[in-house]
Amino acid sequence: MTISSINPATNRTIETFEPLTKDETLDRVARADEAYRSWRKTSFEQRKRVILTFASQLRERCDEFARLITIDMGKRISESQKEIEYCAEIAEFYASGAESFLADQPMDNVDAIAYIHFEPLGVLMGVMPWNFPFYQVTRFAAPNIMAGNTVMVKHASNVPQCAQAIEDLFDECGLPDGVYTNLFIPSEFVDAIISDSRVQGVSLTGSEKAGAAVAASAGKNLKRSVLELGGNDPFIVLEDADLKKTVESAVKGRMVNAGQSCVAAKRFIVVEAVADDFLEQFKEAMSNLKMGDPMDEDTTLSPLSTEGAAVKLQGQVKATIDAGATVLLGGDRPDREGAYFNPTILIGVTPEMPSYDEELFGPVATVYVVKDEEAAIKLANDSSYGLGGSVYTKDIERGRRVAEQIETGMMFVNQPTKSQAELPFGGIKNSGYGRELSHLGILEFVNKKLIHLGPKESK
Repeated sequence: MTISSINPATNRTIETFEPLTKDETLDRVARADEAYRSWRKTSFEQRKRVILTFASQLRERCDEFARLITIDMGKRISESQKEIEYCAEIAEFYASGAESFLADQPMDNVDAIAYIHFEPLGVLMGVMPWNFPFYQVTRFAAPNIMAGNTVMVKHASNVPQCAQAIEDLFDECGLPDGVYTNLFIPSEFVDAIISDSRVQGVSLTGSEKAGAAVAASAGKNLKRSVLELGGNDPFIVLEDADLKKTVESAVKGRMVNAGQSCVAAKRFIVVEAVADDFLEQFKEAMSNLKMGDPMDEDTTLSPLSTEGAAVKLQGQVKATIDAGATVLLGGDRPDREGAYFNPTILIGVTPEMPSYDEELFGPVATVYVVKDEEAAIKLANDSSYGLGGSVYTKDIERGRRVAEQIETGMMFVNQPTKSQAELPFGGIKNSGYGRELSHLGILEFVNKKLIHLGPKESK
């Protein structure tokens, strides 16, 4: 088999890469383990210089890397450029903050001289998705490299140009061989890597199925794991919301990355008092999206990541329509080259329909009309997922009260769910466990060692 970059705007193959053999893969593990023995002894200042150089190069070569993202998986070029800038911000955040995040923490509430000392664990495995091919890797690699770990990454098979570019960039920035390793490998090699005694933990961002497999392997081998899986984020519109601003947020929240984001707004739960007005404005705004070449700055709706993704989404939508849902807009694919899907709004979706509790990865919104705030909260929580969500109201205290009742890892008031270097990112339920970003992200794969020096001297 080969690993191919196929431009989803044209479905044409751009470049192919040869995968590693099993022996070559285990050799990479050995190199990562050897690199760890020396990297863990480096100072924060040494690590900081490399990661800051990485951030600087991302900014300097932003257009180059953004183009790779767009060609590999179809993201609009302006969004790809923003992704590269965000990666630079994450790298800078951890380069500047790691030393303080991992500083010894005195245990002041005990009758002893004791403190928590943070140490790296060793070689870590990352299984990364295609939808944010630079960002997802950076948020895993930057904190763990700054912590003194070494990382290996099996990137999604449809973004190989991005995968190779990241490894090349780390090399160019002076990162020693083996501290960061790109693995062009089939999925069946992942279990062997997790099972290897030299590997100390695994982080996966991806589907529930992949997450369950990785978690099972990690558990069997007593390895730490962090999982960021799917989402079916609620977007709650209360009767006192500013509808114009809310609709703008609805389109932005649903259509980021052509709707291919775990934290994209997906379930629009609208109180009936404003439902008709919301639907009218939302439909108009979605209808005005301009489908086109993702390299064109005027395009507002890009293709999906692959032809297979478009086919899968079509199947989910058709099954939901066949089960009785009503199509308010779209519902099918356009007659054009590439992995495109028309902006779609479904209403009348009920619990027995496929789309009720499935993640729809694409420009498809399901809108639910409910009686009141209480019904909105109940419906929002009726999901196997629990990643992010948002609530819209002019009363901030009301928004806070509703947000605190929603069963998710993240909630936002009057803005779509977003990611920021300083804010923890992660979910509950079938959306996974563990946290990335913020100071919490660097603490997932370190040893929190207690150092006890004996009783305090009596005065």
